[in-house]
Amino acid sequence: MHRHAATLAAHPEGTAEARMLTERADKLLADTYARLTPWERTLVARHPQRPRFAQLVAGLFTDFLPLSGDRTFGDDQAIIGGFARFEGRKVMVIGHVKGEDTPGRLRHNFGMARPEGYRKAIRLMELADRFGLPVITLVDTPGAFPGVDAEARGQAEAIARSTEACLGLGVPLIAVIIGEGGSGGAVALAAADRVLMFEHAVYSVISPEGCASILWRSAARAADAAEAMRVTAADLLRLGVIHRIVYEPSGGAQRNPAEAIKRLALALRAELGALAALAPAELRSAREGFFLELE
Repeated sequence: MHRHAATLAAHPEGTAEARMLTERADKLLADTYARLTPWERTLVARHPQRPRFAQLVAGLFTDFLPLSGDRTFGDDQAIIGGFARFEGRKVMVIGHVKGEDTPGRLRHNFGMARPEGYRKAIRLMELADRFGLPVITLVDTPGAFPGVDAEARGQAEAIARSTEACLGLGVPLIAVIIGEGGSGGAVALAAADRVLMFEHAVYSVISPEGCASILWRSAARAADAAEAMRVTAADLLRLGVIHRIVYEPSGGAQRNPAEAIKRLALALRAELGALAALAPAELRSAREGFFLELE
C-alpha cells in the first residue's frame, strides 16, 4: 500500500489523468441514464442486482419479525411481512419477494402472489391497524400469479379485498415501488397515503410485453408499448399517479444499493413525519379522495 502511494506521488500526472477519466466516465454514465427510454428503464427495474425486499429490510429496519400464513389456506412466499422498527418506531412492513437465485425465485414464485399472499397482507394490515402501527409496503412484482389454481381460490377477490384493506386503514400507509409495479398485483399493496417510486422503477396496468401482445399481437413491440403506457416515475409523477420520486445513485440503485437505501430512508422519514399528525378519519378521507381523482 505504501509502495502504491509512493508511486502515485512520484507520478502526479498519472493521478490527474486517472481522476479525469473517472470523472468523464461518471458523467457519461449519468448522461446515459438520464436519456433512458421507458423500455430501457423497464429493463433496469428488472435488473437482478437491484436492492430488493430482503436487502431493503436489512438496510432500513431493525427487529424484523416475519409473520406467516393467511389463516385460511397457506403461506405464500411471494409476499412477506411482519413487525419491524424504522428509526426506533414500530411499523408493519409488507412486500413482494422475487428471490435472489433460481431456487429462490421458484420458492417465491418470482414475486407473483397467489390469493393466500394477498390474504396474508390483509391480515397483517388489519393487525397493524389494531395496534396503531404505520404500514410500509415494498412493491416489486410483474403482477399477481395468473395460474388456474390461483383463480380457483379467488385471486380477483383477494386482490380487491387487499386494495379495500389499504383504503380502509386508520394508520399511515406508505407504498414504495422499488422495481416492477405490475397491474392489480401491485395496486393491492399500493393504494396508499403516499406512493413513492425509485427513479428507475416502473408502474403499469400490464407489462409492456403483455400490452404489445394484445395491441400488436407481438411481444417484440414491448418498447413501443412501454412508451405509450407512460410507465416511468417521471411520467407518473407528472400524471399525479404517485407522490414522490426517490432518486437513485448515478447508474441506478444496483450500482450503489447502500446509497439508494439511504435516500429511501430519508424519504420515508419525511413522509411518516407528515402523516403522523393526521387522525384516522383524515387519513381514510384523503387516501380515498386521491384514488377517486385518478378514476
